Amino acid sequence: MTASDTAGASPEPLVLVSRGEGDLAGVLTLTLNRPRHFNALSEAMLDALQRALDDTARDAGARVVVLAASGAAFCAGHDLKEMRAQPSLDDYRKLFDQCTRVMMTMQRMPQPVIARVHGLATAAGCQLVAMCDLAVAASAARFAVSGINVGLFCATPGVALSRNLTRKQAMEMLLTGEFIDAPTARERGLVNRVVPMERLDAEVAALCRSILAKPAAAVAAGKGLFYRQLETGIEAAYQMAGQTMACNMMDECALEGVQAFIEKRRPDWAPPTD
Repeated sequence: MTASDTAGASPEPLVLVSRGEGDLAGVLTLTLNRPRHFNALSEAMLDALQRALDDTARDAGARVVVLAASGAAFCAGHDLKEMRAQPSLDDYRKLFDQCTRVMMTMQRMPQPVIARVHGLATAAGCQLVAMCDLAVAASAARFAVSGINVGLFCATPGVALSRNLTRKQAMEMLLTGEFIDAPTARERGLVNRVVPMERLDAEVAALCRSILAKPAAAVAAGKGLFYRQLETGIEAAYQMAGQTMACNMMDECALEGVQAFIEKRRPDWAPPTD
């Protein structure tokens, strides 16, 4: 399954979609595939990614999503050449609305999304990393919201960045456009794990296996609640969380998990066989 450029300008799919094998069969990897342009988010790329995400969100067999990229960079942000070719306020508004839909789809889909960051992630590329639920970076990866260097404050990436880093850390990146390295990104909360490039796939796989070992219903319910409560006051957050946990406790996976804990055995979350 692939999502490609609907305009037909590129013979290669702009987003490659592959499914894992064996114990990783529940993992779907979406690979940004515009390497000669450092995977810049052109309108066609955003459209391809949106369709791939929508398809994946409806895929009952997909338990975890990995967002990866081909070539030297993870993602260099928006395609500035394309943007400059159409200097219209309406066109810019449509582009940023399109980008926002992609970002919010990743957050709203039931599967956890893990960014596999092997190289440069700048501007909207850094925003992609920040909007993923988890992120694993190679030690050589670098991050920046560098629009300010060309007179464009990275406002939309700032929304995601400010929900990962502290305010002053986010503002420093936004106001200076300076890069941070992978260890600094981990210290500041932008990524979860940093490993040498040769261990990147193994580390992502280990994280996927840990999530795959948990019940899908609990993971999906928990992800949805996590983001909803972040955007509300503490009292409303507790109300939503309590309702979510009450419903979760009535789910078969929780009933089995709690009973297994009481009986001091491993829970049996295997799906029923016909």
